[in-house]
Amino acid sequence: MSMNSFGHLFRVTTWGESHGPALGATVDGCPPGVPVDAAMLQQWLDRRKPGQNKYTTQRREPDEVEILSGVFEGQTTGTPVQLMIRNTDQRSKDYSEIMDKFRPGHADITYWQKYGIRDYRGGGRSSARETAARVAAGGLARAALAVLVPGVQIKGYMTCMGAHEIDRGRFDWDQIDENPFWTPDAQAAQDWAVYLDDLRKSGNSVGAVIEVVARGVPAGLGAPVYGKIDTDLAAAMMSINAVKGVEIGEGMSAAMLTGDHNADEITMGPDGPEYSSNHAGGVLGGITTGQDVVVRFAVKPTSSILTPRKTITKSGEATEIVTKGRHDPCVGIRAVPVGEAMMVCVILDHLLLHRGQVGENRGQIG
Repeated sequence: MSMNSFGHLFRVTTWGESHGPALGATVDGCPPGVPVDAAMLQQWLDRRKPGQNKYTTQRREPDEVEILSGVFEGQTTGTPVQLMIRNTDQRSKDYSEIMDKFRPGHADITYWQKYGIRDYRGGGRSSARETAARVAAGGLARAALAVLVPGVQIKGYMTCMGAHEIDRGRFDWDQIDENPFWTPDAQAAQDWAVYLDDLRKSGNSVGAVIEVVARGVPAGLGAPVYGKIDTDLAAAMMSINAVKGVEIGEGMSAAMLTGDHNADEITMGPDGPEYSSNHAGGVLGGITTGQDVVVRFAVKPTSSILTPRKTITKSGEATEIVTKGRHDPCVGIRAVPVGEAMMVCVILDHLLLHRGQVGENRGQIG
């Protein structure tokens, strides 16, 4: 049974392990004639790759993507695009002491219970390293969207690290690419640097909340009842390693609102419907409204830490575990480009589905 693919028409299958020779993605359904080369994809991988600063794992991987098929003379051919990223800096010996132990909070124990075998070298498929393949596929999806809907812009950023949240009053889009935390709040970036440095030095870790916004998404993408675009967005974000919660728009906070506050009032503008607010996160009834699509997801703290934790062995014996090696003190930092990649893949997929079913939007207003 295949469980390593997502998407309907734009379908991505990832493969490979954290400490294997390589990992990558097979992308089927990309339209032909999309201009693309390795350098175009590399710019997105460079945002996710490890070892760029002291706040991420010090594993040194160039994450250089290779295009093995589906592209000829700089354009996609409409056939499957095979993307490969070689692993070059594995240190499997770091994990030899935990080969028979389960890390609390990690997928070690469930992989073993289900399959009776697990790749303890960095976690195999449960490692965040798998997400490099998603970012490569997302780069291809961005190239296709740029041809089909040039106005779409997708941007992710961190809004919370542990209990420390950004001040929305200081929100500055231009700050996102200016600090190692991809946050729009310059003051928060300074505060988080001190906080995370202390955690890193103590061998501990912390969780984070990431928000991803898609601007310029046309109205009409998605379908009732089981083809909702927010259903696929939620599944896509939840599939990212270490994600434990997903919200669309107001999300869980919508439960605390009254109807008159939550309803985004509609007026007619010069270019079509306009909304007074965006509590819905750009989606109503599973179909995009034309507003910004807003998704938020929570990433748990990295399970591999130096703090001793009680656990058991495969034989059921009680023991303690300390995970050595190179790990992210806040894996949420590198989850930002991953969330962007999943957003762009879902939006492209639903754009292709929409065009296949109805072509252009049929309902006219005004």
